[in-house]
Amino acid sequence: MSKKKKAKNNKQNSSQPVLSDKAVRVDSFASEDEAKSPAKIKEEEKKPSKEDKAQEKQKAKVDKKKKNGKEKGGLRRKTRETFAELKKVTWPSFADVCKKTGVVLVVVLIFAVVIFGIDYGLGQLMNLLR
Repeated sequence: MSKKKKAKNNKQNSSQPVLSDKAVRVDSFASEDEAKSPAKIKEEEKKPSKEDKAQEKQKAKVDKKKKNGKEKGGLRRKTRETFAELKKVTWPSFADVCKKTGVVLVVVLIFAVVIFGIDYGLGQLMNLLR
């Protein structure tokens, strides 16, 4: 027989039972009393391992530091991050800045004239009422 046929026969002849999600596995050496019930299996799954506990403690320490606002190298790190972000900024050319500044000044002057006109007109109406 070829290796493929032997492997196929071994798979078909294997005596391992196929377990569904709801089935409880009972070892051949354990009695039914010693077998784990689904409730016990779920309890064991819920119990955190030592690694999980260590991770939770580490997260608690980090959260505590964040609440206190005291992280090591906080100001230095923030300064580095700020400069890194400023390097990513696309700065406008001088000509663009001058054009946009001119537009802002013109709009401010137009609004100043409009507000002055409204103020003057309302002032004249108040003088007529007196």
